[in-house]
Amino acid sequence: MTDPDHVFMEAALEQARIGLAEGGIPIGSALVIDGRVVAAGRNRRVQQGNAILHGEMDCLQTAGRLPASAYARATLYSTLSPCDMCSGAALLFKIPRVVFAENRTFQGAESLLRSRGVEVVNLDLPEAAELMRTFIERHPTVWNEDIAV
Repeated sequence: MTDPDHVFMEAALEQARIGLAEGGIPIGSALVIDGRVVAAGRNRRVQQGNAILHGEMDCLQTAGRLPASAYARATLYSTLSPCDMCSGAALLFKIPRVVFAENRTFQGAESLLRSRGVEVVNLDLPEAAELMRTFIERHPTVWNEDIAV
């Protein structure tokens, strides 16, 4: 991984691995502003019993309060195509670019993001897809709860 998107995605993948090791859903996220990771997070719904603590939401919470001008220069990285809630947060803060590692196991609100002018990039990384595929096979009830099925 040498191009910037792959380098920054590694921060999100590391969060996904940590989440899995903690017994959670392996979805990680990173917020990059001006070429620097300013926050990272992971899905902690299981670990903290928190219904809305998806990876992207945890990442944004970890970033803390930022001015609108910071979000306007940001890219949100996620190991999985962002769901409606996480896409809504990206739209609310006017994050202009969302990069995700894969959408083979779940396709989120990509079309909504695009329709609102967000640049959406799918890196289609086999490692991320395999991480999710294995988790879903082993823990279908937890996964279905996460996506409200």
